[in-house]
Amino acid sequence: MKTVKRVLVTGGSGFIGSHLVDRLVKKGYKTTIFDNLEKQVHPGGLPEYHNLKAAFIRGDVRRKKELKEAVVNNCDAIVHLAAAVGVGQSQYQISKYVESNIQGTANLLDILANEKHGVKKLVVASSMSIYGEGLYMCGRCGTVKPPLRDFEDAGEGIVSWEPECPRCKGVLRPVPTTEDTPLVSNSIYAVSKKEQEEMSLLIGKTYGIPVAALRFFNVYGPRQSLSNPYTGVAAIFLSRIKNNNPPVIYEDGLQTRDFIWVEDIADACILSMEREEANYRVFNVGSGKPVSIAGIAELLIRLLAVKGIKPDITFGFRKGDVRHCYADTSRIKNALGFTPKVPFEEGMKKLIRWSKTARSEDKFARASAELKKRGLI
Repeated sequence: MKTVKRVLVTGGSGFIGSHLVDRLVKKGYKTTIFDNLEKQVHPGGLPEYHNLKAAFIRGDVRRKKELKEAVVNNCDAIVHLAAAVGVGQSQYQISKYVESNIQGTANLLDILANEKHGVKKLVVASSMSIYGEGLYMCGRCGTVKPPLRDFEDAGEGIVSWEPECPRCKGVLRPVPTTEDTPLVSNSIYAVSKKEQEEMSLLIGKTYGIPVAALRFFNVYGPRQSLSNPYTGVAAIFLSRIKNNNPPVIYEDGLQTRDFIWVEDIADACILSMEREEANYRVFNVGSGKPVSIAGIAELLIRLLAVKGIKPDITFGFRKGDVRHCYADTSRIKNALGFTPKVPFEEGMKKLIRWSKTARSEDKFARASAELKKRGLI
């Protein structure tokens, strides 16, 4: 690949972006952050962890003129992380998510297609949410992809939270989800990430600009806001517990997700930017290990040594929630040599140590009430 010296990180002040910026600066890249400092994420403006060795442009991907100036003048490569994030919130802030994620990406791609620039690589952040349910194994039918579950008419009579085989109605066992799994988006957020990915790969191929799309699984770590109730589940649970409130869990708590440490995500972004083997390809970026939602809450309570708090398992259902989804990581391991370095429990200990100095305002009840009001729970 042609030499990359200057990297533009859209959303570079955010949770993932700031860790990536730190890594890029350390590796000697001339790094520029482009971020609108969204108030929900950055209520105090520029965060205290801002890397002073990186240039900073306050701008919004929804405003094409601002983005054009950043792209044309500041980079050989772009890591596009800027996005509105949050599955539940996306179901009623529809215009915001479409404008930020789809139109924002369209603005970036329009610039790459029509303006003079030196961009040699684009890495775009996609999401595991675009899969909907993960892959499963049926003893009779083999590997299957069940549809999203619907308990609309079940009332109080839910016998099993597990999906059944769409062919024979038999019992299913979750297996790692590959990049070739059919995509069944279960929220406006998921739809927007799917569009970001597909638009970027299409325009990249059309104009000969190498693109890599990374489907992030559940990212956790320091700098993830403990006061944003629409952020990751680990941060939400930690905020609840630190405020002497029980972590609230839907269904029976045995649903599973794949959690990956934020600095591992940053490493995957840099590998994808640097390596030609990533060009025009899609990669899962996860640990490949499923963890139950109840298990996360129990681990945090144990590590914090909190007395008198236990998970509040509601046996309620949130529309669009999937039961199991964890990554098949063989593609990124074989192509780029990427393997996550931080085991889950070690990462949770690091997260707790960081949280001792972080602001933590529990806003979960307010967010939950909003979802209930709109019939999403």
